[in-house]
Amino acid sequence: MLHPTAFWFLRHGETDWNAQGLSQGRTDIPLNHVGEAQAARAARTLAGLPIASIVASPLVRARRTAEVAAAALGLPVALDADLAEVNFGSQEGLPMGDWYDDWIAGDYTPDGAETFAELRDRAVRGVNRALALPGPVLVVAHGALFRALRQAAGLEANVRTPNALPLWMEPPGAGDTAWRIAPAQLAPEQ
Repeated sequence: MLHPTAFWFLRHGETDWNAQGLSQGRTDIPLNHVGEAQAARAARTLAGLPIASIVASPLVRARRTAEVAAAALGLPVALDADLAEVNFGSQEGLPMGDWYDDWIAGDYTPDGAETFAELRDRAVRGVNRALALPGPVLVVAHGALFRALRQAAGLEANVRTPNALPLWMEPPGAGDTAWRIAPAQLAPEQ
């Protein structure tokens, strides 16, 4: 279970494979020029918020996004391998397809890939470790990983998360069963 502590989540900026609709998984694809601009905009948005710790996936697209935010916040970035994107196995580098819904439902796992349940358990471990740090915490990671967190938070899992949009994750209040997610108001383009 997710520790009931509010935190910020930020999916990495765009990569060329995102733009092409390809499954990235553990393939270490860097941000493209759009992704760099998205990371800078997210950093301007986060700069005015009370964030005390930043923990990111070690994959370059998330790590770079976190470094841009960290520069604006004057904070270091800690890396956690449990926040890395899912291993999509034989589907890495291929177009996203109909298999994805079945993977989330637990009905299909590509050869050599993690199950959705394995990803969810790993993601929760990584986020809970991050939440033990001084807060509020910013977690910078990936889209499939965020789907797994959504499921752990009692929300519909298969919802696409925009690149580089800071999301405030708030645990359920009295009488609620699911977490609440609120996007930050993005800083103006520069």
